[in-house]
Amino acid sequence: MSEQPLNPSPAGTPDDAAAGTAPAAPGPSAPGPTGSTAADALPLPLPAGPASDAAPDALSDEDAAARRAASFERARRLRQEPRFPGGPAADPAGSHHERRIRSFQPRRSRVTTGQQESLERLWPQWGLDIDGKRVLDLAELFGGLPVVLEIGFGMGEATAQMAADDPGTGILAVDVHTPGQGNLLGLAEKAGSTNVRVANGDAVILLREMLAPESLDGLRVYFPDPWPKARHHKRRLIQPDFLDLVAPVLRPGAIVHCATDWEPYAEQMLEVLTAHPRFENTAADGGYAPRPAFRPLTRFEGQGLDKGHVVHDLLFARV
Repeated sequence: MSEQPLNPSPAGTPDDAAAGTAPAAPGPSAPGPTGSTAADALPLPLPAGPASDAAPDALSDEDAAARRAASFERARRLRQEPRFPGGPAADPAGSHHERRIRSFQPRRSRVTTGQQESLERLWPQWGLDIDGKRVLDLAELFGGLPVVLEIGFGMGEATAQMAADDPGTGILAVDVHTPGQGNLLGLAEKAGSTNVRVANGDAVILLREMLAPESLDGLRVYFPDPWPKARHHKRRLIQPDFLDLVAPVLRPGAIVHCATDWEPYAEQMLEVLTAHPRFENTAADGGYAPRPAFRPLTRFEGQGLDKGHVVHDLLFARV
């Protein structure tokens, strides 16, 4: 599954883009006077005569600056405007301004007609934006059900199946992938599941600012982006700082359940979780756990198994 993440992303290169948000567009190199627009920066007609001998080069520079300003303005509007009226916001927390390494990169993929219809019709009822402006009342949101947080649900097939199989547990599912958000809403409605809420945005902001202490009964992170290159390991979601955010919002005994088919990432997960004082491995041998029956085989898992990957599950209890 894709990672949001709250998913623990601001320039355009892989090393600078940050599971979690969108890269920040740079501002114009020389802001104009108050109230000016990109159109105001267009070059004025040049005077005729010998004094304009250097005009072609000056005109080219000014025209390029005006085009850059217009491009930046279009990018700014795209970050702020939702793709669908009443649906998930493009950047609900304005998080592209926050200088923090992120574990995910939002992507604008094609949204099908069915996904769009689900977003427009069901988002007001079952969707929420992670704006960092309020603390969620999970008891009200889920009618008193115990709630688990899932970070990164991809297209939502496994999430929808878990919700249908266990209607007594609420699932707060976080992702930034718009097609997946619409697909999960549609699948939940088709199955008659009312115990799913879809959250749009950065899971770190959700954990840090929008969840009350000891309000969650579990955390699920299935097949997050492994960021395989060594220089990108800092972008992996499961890190000590991320677990520091997770621990306070979990009730004692709540389970953190991770799964990955990337062996080096599984080893890092095991090391980081084992070293954290607020979590205890449920596996008697201190290693990996068998896949629990409640976790269905995901599309990502199937792809990994087809390639000969070994899938590792980790289940740690909050102490």
